[in-house]
Amino acid sequence: MRLLRELSEAAGVPGREEAIRAIVTRELKGHVDSISVDTMGNVIAFKEGSARKRERVMFAAHMDEIGFYVSFVDERGFLRLQEVGGFDTRNLFSRRVIVHTQKGPMRGVLNVGGKPIHTASLEERRAAKEVSDFFVDLGLSGKEVAQRVRIGDMVTLDAPFVEFGKYASGKCLDNRVQVYIGIRALQALKKNKNDIYGVFTVQEEVGLRGAFTSTYGVDPHIGICLDTTIASDIPGVPGEQRITALGQGVAIKVLDGSVICHRGLVEEFVALAKRSKIKHQMEILPRGGTDAGAIQRTRAGVKTITLSVPTRYIHTTVETVHVDDVKATEALLRRFLEG
Repeated sequence: MRLLRELSEAAGVPGREEAIRAIVTRELKGHVDSISVDTMGNVIAFKEGSARKRERVMFAAHMDEIGFYVSFVDERGFLRLQEVGGFDTRNLFSRRVIVHTQKGPMRGVLNVGGKPIHTASLEERRAAKEVSDFFVDLGLSGKEVAQRVRIGDMVTLDAPFVEFGKYASGKCLDNRVQVYIGIRALQALKKNKNDIYGVFTVQEEVGLRGAFTSTYGVDPHIGICLDTTIASDIPGVPGEQRITALGQGVAIKVLDGSVICHRGLVEEFVALAKRSKIKHQMEILPRGGTDAGAIQRTRAGVKTITLSVPTRYIHTTVETVHVDDVKATEALLRRFLEG
């Protein structure tokens, strides 16, 4: 999974997706009829269909990851951050980060201000923390930091991609795993009756922004959102709250907080999965949303569905997926695009 590793370890917070855009463009060159980048920075790959009467089918996978921008540099060289995307601060303690400056990347340590555990009171240790309580230590003097770091520099969490058992784990598999699937599906697609638009969107984590503009431009008849979903199949979570489970196949979404999927498409994808013997599961996500919410509500409306990769520990540095679920998602997407 060399490509998935590269995508996971690359940096691209909302508004700074250029490294991911370069990988997508490189991988799709020669496999599609055209590749363009719109004003927002969305990558739009097009494959012309063979049928005389054909529809525009668009799939969308967002490229951005949750992360930070530098918002302040103090006189001692410590950085304060503005988050872009939703973090659970319980997962931010004692993390390594990379600050992406114009002069190159700088590694640092992310931690929370205040007393260490040895001297903090019980009340201080239990106090909830906000992102504003954290700082980055670059190990340099204030003068050296000021010469290299600017307000607005991108900051990403520093975590390696690893494979263990039948799992793959790393940062921002939400949603680089679906960027990977979208690339692989287009590379493998040999015959398609309809016009296919593979769109790799920007700024999903801060409001589905790239999906709104790209869908308006493509004006598809059918929209397929590719994203991850919660797999809380772990100790401490009741069965009815697990949403999906790893190893049980691609998740065909019924609804989430942003969209109720088109019923006809849901039934069509279920039937296709059964005919093709592709392992699948149904998904209802009570809260949260994806690019599907933007796709569905663009122009006069679009028939929309979401295919999800079940993922444990979403929005952490150890997001984890099952390799078989990744393969099932790619297979179902490709089968639909073919026909």
